[in-house]
Amino acid sequence: MNRKLLLLTFVVLLGGVLSACAGNGYVVVRSAPPPPQVHGVVGYAPGPGYVWVDGFWDWRGGNWHWVRGYWTRPPRARAIWVAPRWEPYGRGYRFHRGHWR
Repeated sequence: MNRKLLLLTFVVLLGGVLSACAGNGYVVVRSAPPPPQVHGVVGYAPGPGYVWVDGFWDWRGGNWHWVRGYWTRPPRARAIWVAPRWEPYGRGYRFHRGHWR
């Protein structure tokens, strides 16, 4: 019984630690992202109040994956889109996800 309780406590604590690490919004990789892809003209907004969010390179499953840009409406008035970016970090690169400010 004590082993089961100890194992359950360990699993709960480990889950808490890992979820706290994942919540910081950072991904660190060794190789630099490729140059941004350019697909020509963005076009016109589908309606008033729409904002263009540029595409970016994301790290998924050990590979670079291009996430296409898109038109969207801000979640509230006067919201500002902060674009995602990769920064040098130690011996790799750290990714800061885009968000509304």
